[in-house]
Amino acid sequence: MKKGDLYFPGKEFKKRAWLKDKSIYKKAEKNPVKFWEELAKELKWSKKWTEVFSHKPPYFEWFKNGKINITENALDENLKKRGEKPALIWEPELTEEKAKILTYKELSKEVNKFANALKKLGVKKGNRVGIYLPMIPEVIIAMLACARIGAVHTLVFSAFSPAALKIRLQDTEAKILITADGYYRRGKVINLKENADAGIEETKVEKVIVVKRAKNEIFWEERRDIWWDEVIENQPDFCQPEIMDSEDLLFILYTSGSTGKPKGCEHTCGGYAVQAKFTGKWIFDWKEDDIFWSMADIGWITGHTYNCYSPLLNGVTFLIFEGAPDWPTPHRWAEIIEKYGVTVFYTAPTAIRMFEKYNGKISESYKFETLRLLGSVGEPFDEAAWQWYFEKIGKKRCPIVDTWWQTETGGILITSLPGIGPFKPSFTGLAFPGVKVDILDDRGKSVRAGKEGNLVLLPPFAPGLFRGIYKNPQKYLETYWTQYGEKIYFTSDAALHDKNGLIRIVGRVDDVIKVAGHRITTGELESAISLHEDITECAVIGKKDEIKGEVPVAFIVSKKTKKPVEQIKKEVIEEIRKEIGPIALPKEVYLVEDLPKTRSGKIMRRILKRLFTGEDLGDLSTLSNPQSVEEVKKVIGL
Repeated sequence: MKKGDLYFPGKEFKKRAWLKDKSIYKKAEKNPVKFWEELAKELKWSKKWTEVFSHKPPYFEWFKNGKINITENALDENLKKRGEKPALIWEPELTEEKAKILTYKELSKEVNKFANALKKLGVKKGNRVGIYLPMIPEVIIAMLACARIGAVHTLVFSAFSPAALKIRLQDTEAKILITADGYYRRGKVINLKENADAGIEETKVEKVIVVKRAKNEIFWEERRDIWWDEVIENQPDFCQPEIMDSEDLLFILYTSGSTGKPKGCEHTCGGYAVQAKFTGKWIFDWKEDDIFWSMADIGWITGHTYNCYSPLLNGVTFLIFEGAPDWPTPHRWAEIIEKYGVTVFYTAPTAIRMFEKYNGKISESYKFETLRLLGSVGEPFDEAAWQWYFEKIGKKRCPIVDTWWQTETGGILITSLPGIGPFKPSFTGLAFPGVKVDILDDRGKSVRAGKEGNLVLLPPFAPGLFRGIYKNPQKYLETYWTQYGEKIYFTSDAALHDKNGLIRIVGRVDDVIKVAGHRITTGELESAISLHEDITECAVIGKKDEIKGEVPVAFIVSKKTKKPVEQIKKEVIEEIRKEIGPIALPKEVYLVEDLPKTRSGKIMRRILKRLFTGEDLGDLSTLSNPQSVEEVKKVIGL
């Protein structure tokens, strides 16, 4: 239903929605701490908290001294009333291969068996466990098994390079790594075990548990490697859940750092469980008969929260897919929606733009009759893609919940609630009930409607907000709590709001590039490029891209060598592939004589970026080498 430039849920949708009255916002705003406490009471706790919210800036705690195990809520509680209901649907990449469906009862058994296996290998509460797995059922089982026994899981995106895996394993000092022999990507077998073997060098990993997935030939270290099937053999199918303090670590998930080294975001047991449950329930409006598909990889925070914990905490059936959404045909994603009767679909604007570009008359071939709600995540959502998604996929009947959040926030914090609205193309929506946000100028003053500023979070913070950076409290303080003081969380995102209070996310204000919704820093890319022996200087910027939203573009200054330019460029790309992975490969690599710098030697990436946007370059007289700008223009063809 459209009113001006705003959309609202239809009568039938609103009638069934969990939340349909906008008074929920005022109720939550009046006393956010009490609001979250009432929600927390709906979960099972072994012991109630003694204090709901404690704040000693920049640190805070939720549900202090409360005792909980997230798997009791995600599995045991569901066994009482929906044991035979499908919990997890797994769709393999190969179309000729049979899908796998695990009921809540079956999933629970597998989790408990693997939890017992980990305990037998000596894994104890607080130990860190590395998980380097593709989108297969075992990745969900491994996460939950760790949570069951109080071990801290650290997932690494399966497309990340051995070097990226190594950094994370070294930081966490994990002694166990769970991986697979291989997996399928666009019909080819990726030898994941080979990457894992390289990634564990110079780490403390003692045992590698290997899932048989692709059955490809792999290297085997007899005293170190063990098959998943063998490790769970004869294990009991019940494991007593470890009683965890609300503020105990649940998982560490790494996000890119501005210095090139990734930051280990610490998420805790109690607050994360409460936020994960209710953001999923209310934003996706899950009902007993829903089938939910989030296309995010499990290695990202979206995968953690909405491909595992949140659906299970709500007793929902959810789907994970091993392959690429456009292989072997451009409309594979649409076939999956039709095949399983997906009702709630959550994807990224990058994927939506790809669907639009390659699928032509998709709306005539597929009716998408089961869909009732659409979601978007990962990057700002442009109006053209929003309209196509609404009209061609949602058939003008499905509300679209565009969502803003970060690895650090643990769950969605800004969106439009589907039973209330309003929805506005390119605007994300309002802060989730119980969450306080503001948009500030550089002096810390709230900006007026339509004016761009810095998005911040205010206390009391959402319960799922991370508690720190693993082993680096100084980085935690410097990155998030210095811009406006220790009581205001700085998101590093630019935003504005309209006269209705709806928030639009403009983009990053720091040096992070969002490639297809994945955060990659210029520092991380530049560190990889600088490893090349012929490179003296480099700068990486993000350039707008029709499909991916943003893509990296690299400018390199080379030593005087006899190597052909194209060979140097090729080697730079291979360096990035090796150090980070294919997700970070630059769209273009430009070899230049010099890079624009200030007199203090700082490379002016802002100027390089504006060469592509057409914006005014500003006063170049402050540069130590203003002539370099004209030379760069010639190289890129301007």
